[in-house]
Amino acid sequence: MERLCGPERPFWVANQTLHTERPDLPECFQLSVLSWLPCIYLWAVCPIYLFYLKKNNRGYIMMSIMNRFKTVFGLLLWIVCWIDLFYTFHELRQGYSQPPIYFVTPLVLGMTMLLATFLIQFERLRGVQSSGVLFIFWFLSVLCAIVPFRSKILQASSQSEVTDKLRFTTFYFYFGLVVCELILCCFNEKPPLFSNVVTDPNPCPETTAGFLSTLTFWWFTSMAIKGYKMPLEAKDLWSLNQRDSSKVMVPKLMKEWEKEQCKAKSEQNLSSQAVYSKPLPSTTNHVGGGGGESSPEEVEVLLSNQKAAQRQPSFLRALIKAFGPYFLIGSAYKVLQDIITFVNPQLLRLLISFTKQKDAPDWWGYSLAFLMFFTAVLQTLILHHHFQYCFVTGMNVRTAIIGAIYRKALVITNAAKRSSTVGEVVNLMSVDAQRFMDLTTFLNMLWSAPLQIILALYFLWQNLGPSVLAGVAVMVMLIPFNSVIAMKTRAYQVEQMQYKDSRIKLMNEILNGIKVLKLYAWENSFKEKVLAIRQKELNVLRKTAYLGALATMAWTSAPFLVALTTFAVYVTVDENNILDAEKAFVSLSLFNILRFPLSMLPQVISSIVQASVSLKRIQGFLSHDELDPNSVDRKNTATEYSVAVINGKFTWAKEDPPVLHNINVMVPQGSLLAVVGHVGCGKSSLISALLGEVEKLEGEISVQGSVAYVPQQAWIQNATLRDNILFGRPFNEQKYHCVLDACALTPDLEVLPGGDMTEIGEKGINLSGGQRQRVSLARALYSDADVYLLDDPLSAVDSHVAKHIFDNLIGPEGVLKGKTRILVTHGISFLPQVDNIVVMVEGRVSEMGSYQELLSQNGAFSEFLRNYALEDIMEEDESTDELIENEELFPDDALSNHTDMVDNEPVVNEAKRNFMRQLSIISADGEKPRSRSVRRHGCSQRKASEPQEKQKSHETEKLIQAETTETGRVKMKVYVEYAKAVGPLLSVFICFLYACQSAAAIGANIWLSQWTNDASKNQTQENVHMRVGVYAALGIAQGILVMMSSFTLAMGNIGAARKLHYNLLVNKLHTPQSFFDTTPIGRIINRFSKDVYVIDEALPATVLMLLGTVFTCLSTMIVILSSTPIFAVVIVPLAFIYVFVQVLRKILLMCQMTLCSSFLCKVVTLPLPGMACRMHVDAAAFCNLSVLAFVSP
Repeated sequence: MERLCGPERPFWVANQTLHTERPDLPECFQLSVLSWLPCIYLWAVCPIYLFYLKKNNRGYIMMSIMNRFKTVFGLLLWIVCWIDLFYTFHELRQGYSQPPIYFVTPLVLGMTMLLATFLIQFERLRGVQSSGVLFIFWFLSVLCAIVPFRSKILQASSQSEVTDKLRFTTFYFYFGLVVCELILCCFNEKPPLFSNVVTDPNPCPETTAGFLSTLTFWWFTSMAIKGYKMPLEAKDLWSLNQRDSSKVMVPKLMKEWEKEQCKAKSEQNLSSQAVYSKPLPSTTNHVGGGGGESSPEEVEVLLSNQKAAQRQPSFLRALIKAFGPYFLIGSAYKVLQDIITFVNPQLLRLLISFTKQKDAPDWWGYSLAFLMFFTAVLQTLILHHHFQYCFVTGMNVRTAIIGAIYRKALVITNAAKRSSTVGEVVNLMSVDAQRFMDLTTFLNMLWSAPLQIILALYFLWQNLGPSVLAGVAVMVMLIPFNSVIAMKTRAYQVEQMQYKDSRIKLMNEILNGIKVLKLYAWENSFKEKVLAIRQKELNVLRKTAYLGALATMAWTSAPFLVALTTFAVYVTVDENNILDAEKAFVSLSLFNILRFPLSMLPQVISSIVQASVSLKRIQGFLSHDELDPNSVDRKNTATEYSVAVINGKFTWAKEDPPVLHNINVMVPQGSLLAVVGHVGCGKSSLISALLGEVEKLEGEISVQGSVAYVPQQAWIQNATLRDNILFGRPFNEQKYHCVLDACALTPDLEVLPGGDMTEIGEKGINLSGGQRQRVSLARALYSDADVYLLDDPLSAVDSHVAKHIFDNLIGPEGVLKGKTRILVTHGISFLPQVDNIVVMVEGRVSEMGSYQELLSQNGAFSEFLRNYALEDIMEEDESTDELIENEELFPDDALSNHTDMVDNEPVVNEAKRNFMRQLSIISADGEKPRSRSVRRHGCSQRKASEPQEKQKSHETEKLIQAETTETGRVKMKVYVEYAKAVGPLLSVFICFLYACQSAAAIGANIWLSQWTNDASKNQTQENVHMRVGVYAALGIAQGILVMMSSFTLAMGNIGAARKLHYNLLVNKLHTPQSFFDTTPIGRIINRFSKDVYVIDEALPATVLMLLGTVFTCLSTMIVILSSTPIFAVVIVPLAFIYVFVQVLRKILLMCQMTLCSSFLCKVVTLPLPGMACRMHVDAAAFCNLSVLAFVSP
């Protein structure tokens, strides 16, 4: 540097820089290091940044006024720098030689300013609205220019006049322009011209936030202010970023999972190619001839071993590939935060050394205090960016897992549905997916904790020497202890999840059959069944809680034990080792850094154990066999048959016997095919085979065009009547009213309180059986499909309604004429009007042909037709005559006020029809009791319709109310109720134990402070044993109190979990039936699954953290106030800042309930696999809503 700056300009002068009251940096240091540092940064980053901009083109930004100013200022900076360069050449020509630094620095700065100006324009052309690279460059330039700024002012004030006026002037021009560039860089440019148009009315500001706003989370300020002014609701949140939506996340995970499945299958195929030599046929009758032959038993063992060694697809690897890169960005922030964490102990060492030096300049202390504050702020900023990435990754993982499970539940085979119950699937989506999100938050601690421990031990070695090895030995001894706890916890977790699945399955069965359960007064017996399973679950939870209490004692006592053994060994191994304030408190700060990784590592290991159990469960569920989408050929358009089954053989599960044999059915396009037969002969199984819902063993199936399906049991959504019919399709008024007329729903709209906007309850609770079936028919008709599969849709309606629907919808002159229709029916009166009839007997096609052909064959079934056809026709004629005769007795609704046949069982329906036929024939010439009953029914209905007409003028009240959540702060009543559940005396005792534990910790620190004072009094060797003994006694007392408080808290939490679940169960079993009619089952199930999980597992950990934090804060404030009373002034502003931040996560509970409700009412009874696309949209919307509360800091 002497050659570069000259001998009269030294690079470093300690007396001028450090040991003076007015410090200043030498001119050579300013011209070289401070001037080159921003330039080196920009030139180093530029190639990578240019490559990034080339790959990411966001559009074209018009040159704005701000961009013009940036460019002009950049050119002026280049001119100013090169003015200095040319002035140096001018001085050289005048005979005044300057050192080389005066040539190099202006040249480097000028070239760098040209590069910065080029980047300004290139970023504009690539659509960059805010540049982080240039912001850092201008910030470094201003920061490095502050020292010359002050230095030149000091030189000018100490001299009578400025010697180098040109360079003095150009520098301040340079400084002003750099400051202007920095200010301009804080603002955003306009959006690019060719970017995607943002149509969202409430977009998230994060996507358009500038670099500085993103760095400081300033974009979130408006939401924090709104949350402070009023409680936040879901409608107050910004829209979800597209990259975090389930539309992006779920396919991302599914793509990687499919790759893993393909890889596993390919490896399995390679392994199955191993050739086993087939033994030659024996030429003799001797058994066992030929020693080289393998016996069948040996071959079977080899094959079984081969199957056992088959590689399963790894769901963990799919998660890592899908979300690992984004998560690694947060890991990089964590590395920086870990490194910065150890800066403060070193600054503390310097600060303590500064207090010992009487002649040290005061600015040393101020600088060290500022550096400690700056590193703390920087550490917090980096840590929050780390958590932001971790939280977003966790939510994305949870969203993707829920979406993957949801999609899988739609396509698994019937055999898989037997092993995976509804309770298990609900737990997979609520509990297991949540565990992955919770783990992702602190997953980096798995490598960060060992890194922090190694760095802390290194600095402790520098401070205390080999004595640290004693502390290392303590930590090593704790590793097997924590490992045993983790292994036992894993085993208990598996057992607990089994009990949880059984309990949720039983609760789902209870809630689905709650009406029957209440009618038979079976509440107590089923309550005992649930409580028996709950007791087993609590027993496992108690064991887990006790293990957790031992783990808590271990990680709480670990830092103290390490400190105790280290200090004790340090002062006893050598008399010259003196434990002074610097060694003690720097070591304590390092031990406090050790506290977090030592406490978090066991918890992370425990979370990994829990997540591994969930991973195995999810992987097992996602590995279930799926229905083959290619089992039904939908692309065969060459044939004239719309539906064709050739030599079909089908079974519900591969291990079950076939239910359909040798099926051969050809349905021409536009024809109407009726499928008839006795109960259990395979009619519905044939429809399921055409849908692809059963396993195809042999044969071929082809279906041309789209398919609409009407099941025996009508499938109704919790939505308005119109939404149930439209099912996500656009509204066409003319087509819509045509559908209503064909399905005989128009009269019903006059009766329903809100017309077609009436909300239909879950499972169509406020509709009759016939109305539900007609809504299902209307949905199928509105879909305008090519093939209609109608599984006995007329069994739930009266005969005259069935005739209306057949004539106007299904029959030869109905709306569906020209469409291919396959009708499963027991109504013999409709058979003469169909094109072909298929007769099913014991899973086989017995006969097939037209109505006349079947009668002419004189088979057993034709006799059945002859016997019942006449009676059916007579009954139909009589019903028609009665309907015409009594038309005036009906109100406007002649189709809704009849008595629908709610039961769908064919046997019951047939019995009812026979009874009605007999009653009709007997009373044909008599008093016609049916007419009287209809008349009375009509009169009563007319009276009942009057108040309904009055209600129409008022706003229709929603049947299913949206679930409300408490807003604002958690009320004190909630804490009191939980304390009552734990037990009032037990709660007070737990708080007392925590207070004693904090008192022991305070006493240990005060005692250590007194111990370090012995060094100044030269009494270090006199009281060593007494100091170590008391310090150890206080620490051991703290550990014992921690163990007692943890065990007591675990007992209280288990008792609270038992009481709260018992009260919830008793309350729901004694709730009136009207509550279950107006409340989605998923909402209730979520109370027993996710909320009980929170009480069982999440809340105890939260209570433990709450008590520990509260008493730690109280003890810290007590100690600080006792030594520095002025600190009381700072407490109130700090408390205000903490209260200012509102928590958004409570919205998740409402969103997850909606998703579970959607799953239970849509997936479990989903009638048509083709509807899965629509269900995916609903599930994605609910998942997106649940993410909103978590993607913000």
